[in-house]
Amino acid sequence: MKRLTQLFRRSGHAPGAPSPEDQAVVDAFRAMLAALRSPEPWTPGRCQDVAVRVGPFIERAHTRPGDDHGPDVIAVALQHPGGSYAPYGARYRKLGWLRCETAKILGVWNPAYAPLTHAASGLDLPDDVGMDPAHYAIYIEARKSDGKGYTLLRLGPYTQAGHASQDVDRLTAALEGRETTVVPGFRVSARPAPFDVSDHQLFTDPYEADAVALLAATVEGASA
Repeated sequence: MKRLTQLFRRSGHAPGAPSPEDQAVVDAFRAMLAALRSPEPWTPGRCQDVAVRVGPFIERAHTRPGDDHGPDVIAVALQHPGGSYAPYGARYRKLGWLRCETAKILGVWNPAYAPLTHAASGLDLPDDVGMDPAHYAIYIEARKSDGKGYTLLRLGPYTQAGHASQDVDRLTAALEGRETTVVPGFRVSARPAPFDVSDHQLFTDPYEADAVALLAATVEGASA
C-alpha cells in the first residue's frame, strides 16, 4: 500500500507509461477493489477459507461447523494471508478456534485482500480480535489396530480449550498401562476436538461430573 501511495503522489508529474513494477501495484490495487465490490459469496458447510473482518482489517480464516445453534455463529481459525506457516503464522495459530459471527464474514478469501491484513501492515494480531474462544470437546474412543472401533464417551462442550487439554491429560494418565485392557480387543484413548453442536445430544457435560469418573462409569456400563 505504501508503494501504491507513492505511485499516486508522483503520477501527476511523471510522463509516459508506468514501469512494470508500478503497473503491478496498480493492477493489484484494482484487483483488491474489485474483490471488495463483488466478494464471492460464502456458503456455510463448505471447506473453504473466508475473509473475516477484524476491526478495520480483513483476515484470512479457516472455517468449521459452528458451536452454537442456528446460523449466526461458526468457529474459525485465523490464518496468515500467505498460509499457515508464513511469517506471523505462529501468532495466528496461537489464537486457536474462535467463535465468529457470520455477519463478520465478507466472503470467500481472495488473495487480493492480502494488503488489508495486519501482516501486510507489519502488525501482529491484537490480543483481542473481537471473537471469543470456540467450544471444545473430548472423544474417548476404542479402536482396533486396523482403525475400526467406536466412541465410548463424548465430553463437551468445554468453554475453554485449556480445560479440555487438562482433562485429556488426566484421562490419559488414568488409562496409562490399561489402554488395551479396559475394553478387551481395543485400544482406548482420549483426544481433544472441536465441539460439533449438531451432535450436542450425544455429549455429556464435563462440568457436571469428573471426567475420570465418567470414563470409569462408562467402561463399567459397557462391560456389564
